[in-house]
Amino acid sequence: MPDVTDLRLRDFAPRPSARLPENRVERPRHRCVDAHNHLGRWLAEDGKWMVPDVSGLLALMDGHDVRSIVNLDGMWGEELAANLDRYDRAHPGRFLTFCQLDWNLLRERDGIERLVRSLEHSRMLGARGLKVWKTLGLHYTGPDGRLVLPDDPRLGPVFAAAGELGLPVLIHTADPVAFFAPLDRHNERLEELLSQPDWHFGRPGLPTFDRLMDALEGLVAAHPGTTFIGAHVGCNAEDLGWVGRMLDEHANFHVDIAGRLAELGRRPRETAALLTRHRDRVLFGTDAFPVTASAYRTHFRFLETADEHFPYAPEEEVPPQGRWAVSALDLPADVLEKVYSENARRLLGA
Repeated sequence: MPDVTDLRLRDFAPRPSARLPENRVERPRHRCVDAHNHLGRWLAEDGKWMVPDVSGLLALMDGHDVRSIVNLDGMWGEELAANLDRYDRAHPGRFLTFCQLDWNLLRERDGIERLVRSLEHSRMLGARGLKVWKTLGLHYTGPDGRLVLPDDPRLGPVFAAAGELGLPVLIHTADPVAFFAPLDRHNERLEELLSQPDWHFGRPGLPTFDRLMDALEGLVAAHPGTTFIGAHVGCNAEDLGWVGRMLDEHANFHVDIAGRLAELGRRPRETAALLTRHRDRVLFGTDAFPVTASAYRTHFRFLETADEHFPYAPEEEVPPQGRWAVSALDLPADVLEKVYSENARRLLGA
């Protein structure tokens, strides 16, 4: 019998003893739009395309009834054109590429004007929306060297222009709450943060999680004519009461569920109630890159079945976003149709 008295936590990978039903869902009940994914080059460590074989991706999509994927990696200028050529123009209707902005321009005296012009140029090239990443609020500074938060009034012309150009803004502000908490034995994402220390934002000089949420709400409230999609369940999946209030009070605010099955699945009843109540304001998305058949099947199972206590990342021996399992939502058919496709068609023209 092996001696496990000195077993390290990172090597502990228990397997549940409970015998539970498992429903394998190969295809969604309604053909869907993956409204949050990454197909470009800027997140790849080797600088190459996230998807080297587009035909293989299309086969994967067809095999799981994924009508379209929103590619958030368009960037701007030549990189945007390259993404549009590789995906949107080569395969009409299957991909919708969003642009980004070079927020380094905030340090320049005419930076705001140049950002607006960049957005206009991206729209002319064919961008379908604007992606704003968490670095706005955590990294970029203005001419005075101070961090620029999303609700900074100087950014007003940029987000107003997005609304005027008909570009929805998919915004990722902050990160999981645990990434802002102390790195101690009480942090439920400690293993993840120890392996990715750059993901910890509870450092001096950075805004708190709550300040960033206030900045997100201030931005949304200041631009009612601009459509905002809060990435990762409105950027606050840990507090669905806050998300629900945002959806109640701001008609221009929407959310996607990308990258947060682990969080949503440990409170399935509250999650199902939120998605049902706000069925017109929630978009399906995975943030699984490169996306796999297993990722799609897990998402479909989570949304459609009543299965309990199953892994949210079945390909991983140790759950990557917290040591727990999830339970599914068993959403009604009319809610599934809205979340899977109708809301994306209305907001994005997918």
